[in-house]
Amino acid sequence: MPRYFWLLEDWTALAAYKGDFNAAHKWGLPGLAKCPGCGATWASTGHNYPAVDLSALPEQHEFLKARPEPFAEFTRLQALVRPLAPPGAALPPGTLFGPLVGTARGDLGPLTWQGSYLLLLRRDSFEGLQSEGVLGPASGKAELRFRQKAAPEYLEPQVELRGQLHPDCYPPETPPPCATCGRFKLTLPDDPILDAASLPTDRDLFRVGNFATVLIGTERFKDAVQRLGLEGITFRELPTR
Repeated sequence: MPRYFWLLEDWTALAAYKGDFNAAHKWGLPGLAKCPGCGATWASTGHNYPAVDLSALPEQHEFLKARPEPFAEFTRLQALVRPLAPPGAALPPGTLFGPLVGTARGDLGPLTWQGSYLLLLRRDSFEGLQSEGVLGPASGKAELRFRQKAAPEYLEPQVELRGQLHPDCYPPETPPPCATCGRFKLTLPDDPILDAASLPTDRDLFRVGNFATVLIGTERFKDAVQRLGLEGITFRELPTR
């Protein structure tokens, strides 16, 4: 039976590297203001598409500033970017596009994290995982300005949403997703369970479809990371049902 692992930041291993960075994605959909269906004002976290380039859009400036927008304006902007996004991408409020842009200093190590759910890989680490066959080609080159000369290059792999948490993870009183905006008010349980029937068979790294901050790797991915000696990831096995 396949085994799946929740990828978490290994604070102890990363403490050996004395670097840090401050960066944000170049473009993003606005948040949604007062959904006409559920009344919520909200934006998502974890829906990142670093390989999606909005620079050819005449309206690209409309995706530079984070802010809430009414439903009609949000859906107009969503429609503009949908042809550029991967087929079937949900594109909820707050979806981010393009490379990380910002500043960095020191040694970030072979990999580093932002917010404990966004993984950045140094060029050699990225290529190593690709050579192991566990990482797809889609990525965004982070535009990090280092103080030192001969700065390393980092890439953010584009990790798409696949699979679901099992319905047993939801409290019985959990309301269904909003029919208008898709918002699903779910708190991540302490002990997540993956819905076995929903899990992909065509990739080794993905985000959980109904909880995008949960980054999942297969046993093949875990073995490749450990074989390459890449420090900075803790693997927590999750049950399936």
